[in-house]
Amino acid sequence: MVNIKMFKLLGVLLALMLVIWAILPILRHQPLNNELIATAIILIMIAAAYLVILFNPSWTKAVFFFEGIIIGVSGYILLSHPFNAIFLVIGLFIVMIAILAYIQKLPAGVLKWFYR
Repeated sequence: MVNIKMFKLLGVLLALMLVIWAILPILRHQPLNNELIATAIILIMIAAAYLVILFNPSWTKAVFFFEGIIIGVSGYILLSHPFNAIFLVIGLFIVMIAILAYIQKLPAGVLKWFYR
């Protein structure tokens, strides 16, 4: 059986792995381009959001909302044509889910992840 401390430790390790994965191309001295910057921003923000949600579950809806904004805006601004529209749609979808969670209009099975 996994206890809460082990779950939090694994969550911290996952967030650390995402941050390392984001900065690894920079440490390898790969040339900076928009795709690399967008990927790094998104991975670091997902890691930060995961840490915030892990240690303060009541902030899940707010973090999810801002995560959708960051994914949509950074993907739209930094990526080329077919991918920027995809990331914008994904970001808007995440923001829409967060708004529906705030007003409690999601199914009960989904709302349990936002209200713990």
